[in-house]
Amino acid sequence: MLRNLRELYQYRGLLLSLTQRELKARYRNSVLGFLWTFLNPMLQMAVYTLLFSVYMRQKLEAYTFFVFVGLLPWIWFSSSLSAGASSISDRRDLLTKVRFPAQVLPATVVVTNLINYLLSLPLMIVLGCFFGRWPSWHLVAFPAVLLIQLCVTLALSYLLSALNVFFRDLQQIIANLLTLWFFVTPIFYQALTIPAHVRTLIVLLNPMAVMVTSYQAIFYEQRLPDAGPLLLWMAIAFMLLMFASVLFERRREEFAEFV
Repeated sequence: MLRNLRELYQYRGLLLSLTQRELKARYRNSVLGFLWTFLNPMLQMAVYTLLFSVYMRQKLEAYTFFVFVGLLPWIWFSSSLSAGASSISDRRDLLTKVRFPAQVLPATVVVTNLINYLLSLPLMIVLGCFFGRWPSWHLVAFPAVLLIQLCVTLALSYLLSALNVFFRDLQQIIANLLTLWFFVTPIFYQALTIPAHVRTLIVLLNPMAVMVTSYQAIFYEQRLPDAGPLLLWMAIAFMLLMFASVLFERRREEFAEFV
């Protein structure tokens, strides 16, 4: 893992260049262009707020803000996994180049979606202020939660991208699993509504449940998130990164052949 991190740092210029190219290409030839960074989550929020607050009648104060707080990190996570899974298998043009660092490709996907998430945060803050949820000192915990989600997302993206080179059905499986994963993550409902006898197990097994409830604690409930689940997933992310790094090192020479 340390070797991969060293190489990521060594090729940070390449990572930055690919990230900039990805951001520019994402909305190329679009009339609204970069505004879609804000419009996409806003439109999704509007649809789900209508569904759950009107038709399914979730009775939470400032429900629109509650949904937005959980939806933004989910978009970062799901977009990174769905695109990250094919980030190596779709880039034969780069992998056939001499000594191209394959680990930069999944990292580019994750960092690109991270930037989109960070750019959407001011909009979320403004929405919170509109509903009377002003930023509080609990924001000091935000960088820690962000770092843990980054580690989890990067670890899973590395693992899936490496495995997808040899098992192409994986990206289709991931696309369907993300749909299920989306609804078992407490984005539209509070974790407290999950039956008590399974709540702890379900939340702990779902890294995005831990992340989303932590963001909700900081921005919506204005308290510090629970440290235990966050530390648990930080440790799991570290182990996943180690495993993905070993897989990369053993299979990196075969990537160009299989793609």
